[in-house]
Amino acid sequence: MDRLSSLPDELLYHILSLLPTKSSVVTSSLSKRWLNLWKLNPNLDIDDSVFIHPQDGKGERQHIRQSFVRFVDSVLAMQGDSPINTFSLKCITGIHPDTVNRWICNVLQRGVSELSLFTDFTCEDTEEDSYQLPRELFLSRTLVKLKLRSEHCVDWWWPGGIWSDSLALGMLKSLSIDSDLIFCGEVEEFIPSFTALEELRMGSMEWRESDVTVSSSTLRTLSLHGTGCEEFVNPTSVSFDTPNLNVLSYYDLVAEDYPLVNMKKLCDATINLILTDKQVKRLREPDNELLLEEEEGDEGNVFVHFGNVVKLMNGIQNVQKLSFTADTLEVLSQCCGTMPVFNNLKFLGITSEEGRGWQAMPALLKNCPRLETIILEGLLHYETDKCGDACPCISREGRGRSLRACPVNRLEIQGFRATMKEMTMIKHFLDYFPGLKRLDVVIEDNEPTQLRNPELSKCVKEMFNLYSRLYPSCSVELMVSSFLQKKWRAQGHI
Repeated sequence: MDRLSSLPDELLYHILSLLPTKSSVVTSSLSKRWLNLWKLNPNLDIDDSVFIHPQDGKGERQHIRQSFVRFVDSVLAMQGDSPINTFSLKCITGIHPDTVNRWICNVLQRGVSELSLFTDFTCEDTEEDSYQLPRELFLSRTLVKLKLRSEHCVDWWWPGGIWSDSLALGMLKSLSIDSDLIFCGEVEEFIPSFTALEELRMGSMEWRESDVTVSSSTLRTLSLHGTGCEEFVNPTSVSFDTPNLNVLSYYDLVAEDYPLVNMKKLCDATINLILTDKQVKRLREPDNELLLEEEEGDEGNVFVHFGNVVKLMNGIQNVQKLSFTADTLEVLSQCCGTMPVFNNLKFLGITSEEGRGWQAMPALLKNCPRLETIILEGLLHYETDKCGDACPCISREGRGRSLRACPVNRLEIQGFRATMKEMTMIKHFLDYFPGLKRLDVVIEDNEPTQLRNPELSKCVKEMFNLYSRLYPSCSVELMVSSFLQKKWRAQGHI
């Protein structure tokens, strides 16, 4: 007997669980010792792309799809009623949803605790262009982790009294739904229905009502990626009553108001408050009568109240790690005078875009008295006279005042393009961040950069060497990919 076969069953089960189910079945031909091991493997990972190879066009052949169905049916039949812990199914090559639901019901009856589904169905196979999960799933009393991903709309809601059973999905602690669209009824009823839920991720949410309340006393991690109300309309109000939440990722159109934000235990937040270009213009020119005349319906009323985003900031002010997108930073320009103090904040991440401004940066930097690290994804931004002293875009007296008040010791700049504006900003940071000990400038392979030019790349390298000599208290490093390093060596710049 070989050394591998002499291992105990429990260890062999673990080894098999790391393989796709098709590969674990093949091990039955190794020896008598392996003949039935896979049948008792409590972790199944079934991927139709491994079986059908859709990249070769085989997924379009009916007989190959049917052979995949027979394979899954045989695997489940051979395992009989043996207990199962995890079931992962990737099925994106036109298998009928009734067949998929039959497989789901099989593992539910066997007490599955972790279920991961990645499905895609043709329009002919689904009614009203949505996939409805089997009723049995909602009645599971063993399911702890559920992950759903679909190229179609996921229709979660089952009418008819399922949720009157207080034990329905009573063990579920983690739920992730990623779909082009999600139908789950009203979120005020949906989230509180999970009495043990600690982690929730929902992508492509569309609010059914303009006033939204996210409420849960058990949630620890929440990721909501919304698209506003129907037809991309800003919600009227969004409230969070999540007193035990630790991690938040919130992407949505800006709400007119945030009346309740109960997140006193929040440690880590990523906020993306989405704006349209028309809304950005209105934010920058609130008194422009021509823009006012262009607005249709009641949409213009929303802009007046964008300042209420400060309520959201007040609710998350205890965080230690905070990341803002370029849109969010633009929105925060409406509450510079009322920005809360982030006393616990140690890490700040900012994404920049050339069409979005930095008007809120001075107030933000001044209000982070314990900040240690800043990550800037891009430096180029829309220049206005309200950028303050956070950047050198416009010359003014009192330059660098907000930077001098910021105790940051590490700054990382990603997506560096080697433009003159960026070089000027880097020197500005070195001049005015008093406690800066480390500055990393990262060049990405896939980012547009002027460093393809040999003469310019040599000049930039020399500039960074000069910075290292001029600012000896700060470690200044230009971090380049292995590809660019090889190129620079070939050009004699390294």
